[in-house]
Amino acid sequence: MNIVVLTADEPLYLPAFFARLLAARRDFRAVFCVRPRYGRDSALTMLRKYAGAFGLWNTLVLARRTLAAKICDRLGVGRAPGRYYSVESAARAAGVPCELIEDVNDAGFLERLRAMKTDLVVSVSCPQIFRQPLIALPRLGCLNVHGALLPQYRGIAPSFWMMANGETRAGVTVFLVNEKIDAGDVVVVEEFDILPHETLDEFIVRSKRVHCDALLRAIERLERGDRATTPLRTEAGSYFSFPTRAAYREFRGRGRRLW
Repeated sequence: MNIVVLTADEPLYLPAFFARLLAARRDFRAVFCVRPRYGRDSALTMLRKYAGAFGLWNTLVLARRTLAAKICDRLGVGRAPGRYYSVESAARAAGVPCELIEDVNDAGFLERLRAMKTDLVVSVSCPQIFRQPLIALPRLGCLNVHGALLPQYRGIAPSFWMMANGETRAGVTVFLVNEKIDAGDVVVVEEFDILPHETLDEFIVRSKRVHCDALLRAIERLERGDRATTPLRTEAGSYFSFPTRAAYREFRGRGRRLW
């Protein structure tokens, strides 16, 4: 099977995810990264949104950690066995080509996927909306990994919103993409606890391992021809956009911390 991954160029949480994912199978043909932004927002706009929601100090912490990861990756320092500071480095270690692209729906890019005889596209934190030509291209469809129990917590930053709302259980949903946001037919669901005293950072690190294993199970199901899925009833769920300062106050009021 020929599997292609579409993801974000994010250095804090995704490298470990991909180290685990790409080591599990040998049929990943390529990883394509896009810049980690939403819609038409620039990196500077996203930084301003983050500062508006979480304050200057947390923004500086995020910027420092991101810059440190990029420097470590560029210099090749600070790596424990199996630890990487970019998706590209994790992919390179697994022998999988990795490339930065601008638009997953670009006609030229779709032609590349056809030439690769792509059987399955996997979306992992890819911040671009898939259009129908991309969705229809791979033989087995497009899988997306969402860090919540859909149809609850559709949208952006589900890990933060679950903690801000006092949830004690979290989950991951792996589903087949359609043209709606977080609304395709479900292939695999995994539920797990949100621990009482963990930070958002600790929770995301832990949850990425669960997400990876759920994705691998979904791939295996499609590979063996098991197309049994569960439709999502989005009208019964909830949708969240980028966090607000009021939501962060609620998050802090529950004794939660980002780091």
